[in-house]
Formats: sequence, C-alpha cells, structure tokens
Amino acid sequence: MLPAAAQGSEPLVVTGSREPLARHQAAADLVVIDAERIRNSGADSLEDLLRREAGLQLLRNGGPGQSAGLSIRGGSRGQTLLLVDGVRVGSATLGTPELDTLALAGVERIEVLRGPGSSLYGADALGGVVNVITRGAAQAPPQASLRLAGGGYGAREAAAALALRAGAFDLAASLSEERQRGTSAVRAGDPFGNFNPDDDGFTRRTAQARLGLTPAAGHRIGLVLRGGRLNNQYDASEFLAPTFAPDASGDFRNRVRDELTALEYRGDVTPAWTLSARAAGESSRSVSGAALASRFATRREQGSVQASHRIAQAGQLTLALEQIEETASSTDYTADASRRNRAAVLAYAGALPLVAWQPLAVQAEMRADRNTAYGATTTGRLGGVWTFAAAPDGGDGGGQWSLRALAGNSFRAPSFNDLVYPGFGVPTIRPEKGRSVEAGLGWRSPAAAASGGDRGAEGALTLYRQDQRDLIGFEPDPTRCPAGAAYAFGCAANVQSARLQGASLDGRLAWAGGGTAGARYEWLDAKDRSTGQTLPRRAKQQANLNLAQRIGALRLGAEVVHVGERPDFGVMLPSYTTLDLLATWRPAWPGFAGVEVQGKVLNATDRDIEPLRGYQALGRQAWLLLRWAGAF
Repeated sequence: MLPAAAQGSEPLVVTGSREPLARHQAAADLVVIDAERIRNSGADSLEDLLRREAGLQLLRNGGPGQSAGLSIRGGSRGQTLLLVDGVRVGSATLGTPELDTLALAGVERIEVLRGPGSSLYGADALGGVVNVITRGAAQAPPQASLRLAGGGYGAREAAAALALRAGAFDLAASLSEERQRGTSAVRAGDPFGNFNPDDDGFTRRTAQARLGLTPAAGHRIGLVLRGGRLNNQYDASEFLAPTFAPDASGDFRNRVRDELTALEYRGDVTPAWTLSARAAGESSRSVSGAALASRFATRREQGSVQASHRIAQAGQLTLALEQIEETASSTDYTADASRRNRAAVLAYAGALPLVAWQPLAVQAEMRADRNTAYGATTTGRLGGVWTFAAAPDGGDGGGQWSLRALAGNSFRAPSFNDLVYPGFGVPTIRPEKGRSVEAGLGWRSPAAAASGGDRGAEGALTLYRQDQRDLIGFEPDPTRCPAGAAYAFGCAANVQSARLQGASLDGRLAWAGGGTAGARYEWLDAKDRSTGQTLPRRAKQQANLNLAQRIGALRLGAEVVHVGERPDFGVMLPSYTTLDLLATWRPAWPGFAGVEVQGKVLNATDRDIEPLRGYQALGRQAWLLLRWAGAF
C-alpha cells in the first residue's frame, strides 16, 4: 500500500512515480546511487559515475569536461531526460541534456529510470530519466564539508558545502571549482582532420543553494538556486576566407552558462491529500568556436501543480498539470523560435490483494501533451510487481523474490535545430515514438530485505524490448525535403526505425567486517529495423565489477569497467577494460574527526581508449583527495 514505502527501512524513490515509493515496489527498472556510493566511487565526473551502471553508455568527445551524453538501453543521447531536483534541464536547441555543467559536489543521490518515462515526464524520456538530487538541509546540529583534490593532467578541485536549520528555516548551499589541463581531445590522424596537438582542458564552476521555510508541520516552501559555468577547449576545423580550406589550428572553446531558479511548495492539506506546486525558470547559453563563434540560448519557464490522494488500503492517486514555455535564439537562426507545451498526468500506484500475504503492487499512468510546434501526443504505462517469500511456509528463510512487468509508449520531441535551423530544420517534422515492454526478476536475502539493501545479498535480472519509429536524422536526398534552394544538400527528417532489446543483470553483496562487492552486466542488441545493422556507438556488452574491504581505518577498493566493441563512422572501435584503484584512510587521531584522505589511480593499466571515433580519453591518472565533514 502506497506510500507504504514509508514504513521500515525500505529506501524511497520518486523518479519512477512522481511521489515517494519503495524502490522494490516500483514496476519500473530503477537505479539509486546514494551519497556513500558517490563518495566511494573513483568516477571523475557525473557522467563517468553514471556509465558504471548497467544499461548506461557514455558518449563523450574525449576526456573529462568534453561534450558528453548518455545512452540508456541503446537510445540516443537526446532520448535521455535530465532532471535536477525534479526540474527539466538541458539544451532545447540541440535537444540533448547538458551534463557538462553539473559537478558531483553537492549531489546527494541520483535516481535513474532505465527505460521510457514519457507517461510521467513527457517529451525526451524515450530512453530513460536521470534525476540528480542535490543535498538538502541537515538536522541539528549544522553541518559543513570541505573537499580539496589534485591529480595528474593538471587536475585540481575544491568544494565547500553548508547545511543548517534554524527554527522554521533551513539552508543547504555548496560551491565547487574544477580545473584540468587534460590532453588533446582528438587523436593524431583522426579521419576528420581536426587534430591539434595542444591540450584540451576545462574549468567548471558551480554554485547552488536550497532555502526552505516550514511555517507549519507538514508544509514547506522552498527556493532552489543553481548556476553552472563551463569553459572547455576542444578540437575542430573552421573554413576561413579567402581560401576556405579546413583549418584546425584555432583555439576552439565552448563556453556554457546554465542557471536555474525554482520556487516550490509541498504540504499535507488534509490527512489524505498532499499538494505540490512549482514555478521554475531555467536558461542555457553557449558560445562555441575559434575565430568564428556561434551563440545559442535556451530559456524554459516551467510550472506544475500536483495533487496526490492516499486511498485507505488501496494505494495512491496522483493528478498533475504542467506547462512549459521554451524559447531559443542563435546567431545561426534567422529568427527566435518558441513553443508551449501543456500536459495533464493521471497516475495510480497501489496494492491489490492477490493473496492475503502476497500483494500485487500496480502502477498505471496516462499523460496527454499538447505542443504548439508538433501537436498532441498521448502516452501511457501499465505495470505490476508481485513480491513473495521463497520459503514454503511463507517465511523469509529463502529470501524475498519479486516478479515485475511493465509496458507503455513514449516519445521524443524534435529539437529547435530539427525544426528551424536554416538549411536543415523542417517545421513539419514529427516526434520520435516508441513502444516498450520489460520484465524483471529480483531476489534479496533476508538480511538485505530487513536492512533495505545495506547488508546481505541482492540481485536483479531485467529483459526489455523497445520498438522506435520516426527517428530524426539527416536526409541527404533533397527530393525528400521541402522545395527550395535552402535544402539543396538535404534536411532533417524522420528517417529511421529501430529495435532495442537486451538484458541487464545487477548484483550486490555486503558482508560482516565492512566488505562489499557489486557486479553489473548489460547485453544490448540495438539495430536499424530496415537494414538490420547495429546502431552506431552502441556496445553490445558492458560490465562493471567493484570490490571493497575495510581494514580498521583503511578502506581498499578496486573497480573494473569493460566496454565492448561498437561501430562508429564505418569502423568497429575496439573494446576496452579499465581498472581503478582506491584507498581511503580515516585517521582516528584526536582532533581529526571527520577527516578522510583518499588516493586513487584511474585507468591504472594506462589503457589507450577511443571513446568515439577519432577521440581519445585520458591515460593513467593519479589523484590525492582530502575531505572533511562535521558539525559546528
């Protein structure tokens, strides 16, 4: 019964249902990366942390700080919806989430919906949803933290955070800066002639604050402020007068500014009704190039109202209304572009008594979107989870098993570039569409079930398939484009259909004495339905294995990531395997409470990695980190 998840130690998630729900009662395939896992990971960035999960493949133009995207279950980077504290962020001009300006500093946890989520969130959740949740205010006493780090390739990091409550007021704030000299993002002899031997480094700065007022018990008014700045160098070519020959010698830079402001309310207006409301503004501006520069700007004004009704012994019913106003401008556009989307969501999550001791948790959702640019779209999703004990007598001696199934449809909206970019965009282009089914089997030992996964063993297997149509790409035949000289070389069009199918396997074990082990494996078959060819930049196999053991004040860990071969621009990029080594020491000396020293070596075997064709990742990189967290 929902939100029965509030009972016991079961962790709660919100991304799979828009309201708090026990993770193992969700019909969707959800991954939760908590604060401890973030702290103990060797990841160099948010996107590097995410790629260590089964079903998430990283698409990055080189090393840290370069343009990055995520493919979830074989979907394109534009089919991943990015939320920060539940607010949609990203570039509407490119139609992709912008991970580049997000830092790990200040992140409390990350929830990932592996699989379509348009029935809850609308456009762009065709592949999945990543919800980055920042740190909230601490309970008494006030808390502060500091992080300083340095490493190879000229890497430096500094971050500070503060969290406190004072009566009815609460505050959580953080600042961070990252710098890295890096290496050339493009490798020598790249097929596009963009190689420049200079180092392509980056500087990233972030600032965020969450302020709250609790005027009465069960009611909170909150203000979220966030800003991100990225200045990164990259390799490319430009064509300058008078010869217009390709020139890769320029200092190409990408300067991005993201800003977010949100005013929120959530409260229990009656014992059975919870009301949530949000008004948010989000902007993204970028200047890219060398001697010639292009400017792009996106502005989103978002508003939503959501009411949730708890039905005694029957579950929870949620109704939401949303409106998003998007505007885009660019030095490359002939005029500014805008569109409005209005949506209504109806969702139910509850428990049906299959048998008295083995309830069936059900989720059902429907969403209607109406957009001024591409018309009306209706999506829905239906699923269930049956949880039962393995022991014949109904006890937990054999652990806890769960069977789940989910089916639905989803869509991705065309970007402003797809609609209005001169000589490419077509105003009548249709949204991408998808239909999906999945089924999963999960198991948790008695210890894991009792602790919410903090101890014992657990594992899950998910099988999935999604058929996509009307995928947007480049149509080189001008006879299939609108008439006119502007489309003499082709245009954007709905050119492809695809089938994405595969399996995800996740397992975790924690034993007495402070040891943990985790394993994740993904098998993916992503193909063009008309040609049978594997979609570019998708690896058929990806795996992760991590081990850690605490020995007194010392924690030792190792993590292996394997990415299989994948096609890209007519060649098959080789598979690669990386090894990260970590050692964390917490001194027990007087006056050093809360101090932690960590050393790590990323890509310890110095593997040469070609993440995308013609690009290169960093080699071996050593880090030394100093962290402090405590009350004051």
